[in-house]
Amino acid sequence: MIDLSIKNEFSSLKSVVLGLGKSIGSKPKIKEAIDPKSISSLKNGVYPLEKDIVFALNQFKNILLKYGVEVFRPTEITDCNQVFTRDIAFVLFDKIIIPNIINERSTEQEGLRHIISLIESKKILRTPSDVHIEGGDVIVHNDFVFVGYSEKKDFSKYKVSRTNSESLNFLKHHFPNKEIIGLELLKSDVSVFEGALHLDCCLQPLGKENILICFDILKNEESKLLLRNIFKSYNIIELNLQQMSNLNSNLFSISSNVIVSDVSFSYVNSKLESSGFIVEKIDYSEISKMGGLFRCSTMPLIRK
Repeated sequence: MIDLSIKNEFSSLKSVVLGLGKSIGSKPKIKEAIDPKSISSLKNGVYPLEKDIVFALNQFKNILLKYGVEVFRPTEITDCNQVFTRDIAFVLFDKIIIPNIINERSTEQEGLRHIISLIESKKILRTPSDVHIEGGDVIVHNDFVFVGYSEKKDFSKYKVSRTNSESLNFLKHHFPNKEIIGLELLKSDVSVFEGALHLDCCLQPLGKENILICFDILKNEESKLLLRNIFKSYNIIELNLQQMSNLNSNLFSISSNVIVSDVSFSYVNSKLESSGFIVEKIDYSEISKMGGLFRCSTMPLIRK
């Protein structure tokens, strides 16, 4: 059985589910795309090929194995994009949450059955029909759980609104001793500069003293002030909208001092290296063309 344990984003990673790039099916039509980054890639004729997706994921896998991480993969489903495992299930503390996700992605959850079967039933939480939440919108930081969400008006308006306000009460009910903090995000179905798909596109704690934040994509001034107060003793690396749109915050921590980043993120990488981090750099640009990056393509199961 898998002894789930996720208390933050940076403790030493022991076990993770990494997305799968095989058998992703044919290139979607523009009208079938479900995020603005994919739409842009399709319009510009740069949507990634399966072989390039597989190559990038294998590079990532090799780095994880280098640090002794146990790597699970989804069961392959024919003609199904299974790259972004973060959203279709996620671990908080000692529980795994199986959420309601958009219809276009629901098939992906079938690929996790063999992993879910290794988890005690009492550790599995399934969201009720009125609760919508995706793992990319949930960032755990010890006693804090940050949730990127949309209020009812935006949730019903935007395809990229994946987490609703009802999710906050769901998490508060199941984790009463933790502080659940909702952060309302700006949303756009057409522009990567005017909205964030998920919270991890604009916020990422790294180690015990550093955090990446794009304040401009938070909808409310109260949220910005709250984050500045919570992380006032941290080294806050602020990202602009261009960096946010390129997913500069969607990095992945293997431990408190080892981070996986894209080779093109020169600003962020230099900041982190000057702070003493080991930054493992790979070219993940093909993955980014589908609207996600390192954190999006992983679902950590155990950190110690």
